[in-house]
Amino acid sequence: MHNVLVRSRVIVLAGPSGAGKSRLAERLGLPVLRLDDFYKDGSDPTLPRLTSGAPSRRLVPRLLSRTGNAGLVDWDHPDSWLPQDALATMSELCHRGRASVPVYEIARDGRCGTQTLDLAGSPLFVAEGIFAQDIVAASRESGLLAAAYCVTQHPAKTFWRRLTRDLRERRKPPLVLVRRGFALWGDQRRVVADAVSKGCRKVHPDEAFREISALVAAAATTTAD
Repeated sequence: MHNVLVRSRVIVLAGPSGAGKSRLAERLGLPVLRLDDFYKDGSDPTLPRLTSGAPSRRLVPRLLSRTGNAGLVDWDHPDSWLPQDALATMSELCHRGRASVPVYEIARDGRCGTQTLDLAGSPLFVAEGIFAQDIVAASRESGLLAAAYCVTQHPAKTFWRRLTRDLRERRKPPLVLVRRGFALWGDQRRVVADAVSKGCRKVHPDEAFREISALVAAAATTTAD
């Protein structure tokens, strides 16, 4: 049964790293819950590790494959984050309108503090991240979900956007980022299919922007009434 005390509902943005989720969230102007802030700390012994192999040996030169990163933490594996913590925070936002959220620094592989996310009365907010599809079902069952999208673009464009962003922010050593980028290029089709199978609709960022803008306008009208 849906909770009648829900103040706000969430719009989930899933999709490959570099597909434009964060940029879309910024364009929308809604409060944003960054699900990537719910990564485990780098010292957590339960973190998954890369072993060997690349998603597409035909596409990825052996020198640049994930094999070269063997032994490193696999930050693209769903076991590298804390979905239950993310869901609890999202539920608090939906019911109370504000919550304490972690601040995570990717370059340091860990949390560096917390901050308060206040929805300021907004009837909608965005939750975005590379594992966002994993919270869609629970959000829908709890009556918290407004919509769920898998944002995607051409793999080559996604690769370039991701690489330039990661290098600019110095997230990891350059060779690690290049290897990871080629591996994710080969894995993009699977990532999108997984998100769709978990309840997200595949969209280009511009299409998602138009649809979500319409949802925001409708929610504002309902609130005014």
